[in-house]
Amino acid sequence: MVYWSRGRGTHGGLDRWLGIADTRVSVAARELCCRATVDESGFRRASENLSRLGQIRVSAERLREIVEAEGQAVLAARQSGALGPDWTAADCAVTPDGPRRVILGSDGVLVPLVSAAEKRKRRVNARRKRKASRRRRGSRSRRGRWSRGSPVAWKEFKIGCFYDQSREHRYAFGTAGDSNVLGRLWRREAAKVRLTEADERVAVADGAEWIDTQLRCRLPMVETRILDYFHLMEHVGTSAKVCFGEGTAAAAAWREQLATAVCEEGGAALLASIEATRQATRNQAKRQSLRQLSQYVSKRLTQVDYPAFRAAGYDLGSGPTEALCKTLTARLKGRGRRWDRPNAEAMMALAAVEHSALWATYWKQQLAAA
Repeated sequence: MVYWSRGRGTHGGLDRWLGIADTRVSVAARELCCRATVDESGFRRASENLSRLGQIRVSAERLREIVEAEGQAVLAARQSGALGPDWTAADCAVTPDGPRRVILGSDGVLVPLVSAAEKRKRRVNARRKRKASRRRRGSRSRRGRWSRGSPVAWKEFKIGCFYDQSREHRYAFGTAGDSNVLGRLWRREAAKVRLTEADERVAVADGAEWIDTQLRCRLPMVETRILDYFHLMEHVGTSAKVCFGEGTAAAAAWREQLATAVCEEGGAALLASIEATRQATRNQAKRQSLRQLSQYVSKRLTQVDYPAFRAAGYDLGSGPTEALCKTLTARLKGRGRRWDRPNAEAMMALAAVEHSALWATYWKQQLAAA
């Protein structure tokens, strides 16, 4: 509500009290809009839910504008340092009297993107289709569908995270930039969790070379790097199919033999088993597959010292990071969804706030600002 009088000008005290003097949408309403769309629900479904459950009537297009703008605000808050984890390495003790352990994870995930110009064109076409449908069918409307022939590019987004052994504390973030962008982001966010104060700094990842490069360049204080056991066994399984046939008992037995070797004796025993199999065959395709597997393991030999890692109580799997990839991009990868890069990154930032248990913290900041 706004008051005006001659000589005194305009007074909008009530709007300022509600937190809508500048945005025209209150903080509480913005939170509900974001809450309704941060999961896998589309904007149209979220608009219907808001109307039924929260008595907030907002079109799908306006809802999209509100939520994407909030995602951009989250990115800005993270960049400025106003938003960050509510825990540090001091809170990550493995046991009450044990070492403080912080675990790092990272991965890449593909997201479907379109250009901003193409997205505007799609929205115009969708509005035209809806209007035409209403004219043909009266009040019954039909959702506009994107044309199948429109250009779509799949872009790999980079995701990083920090968490403790118990998973009680976690902090996630992502970027549409390349590995160097993630590396800089990783280092900046590491300062927020005070990574250098941890007694044990452990990285568990899938063995991608860009991850290892960024760890060595940006976070050299991470002294332990572990190759995810399941990714290793995927490579072993590929060679098993080539050498012994898919689904055969011999392939399963060979895979089990190598799994036992690496878990009980380490990378050297794994390489020895691979080489023994290679020496026993003259088939060129099999030898080539085994040679590639041996090279893959040799490059990551220090990362497959599983007996030592198990003795120290470290995780051998990157399950939390794999789950994070699904959580942060579930909203982006729904059927028929296409995003421009800035808004895809903004939506991922909103999902990261929820996954990092910072949702209440962020909205309290917004209320204080209002």
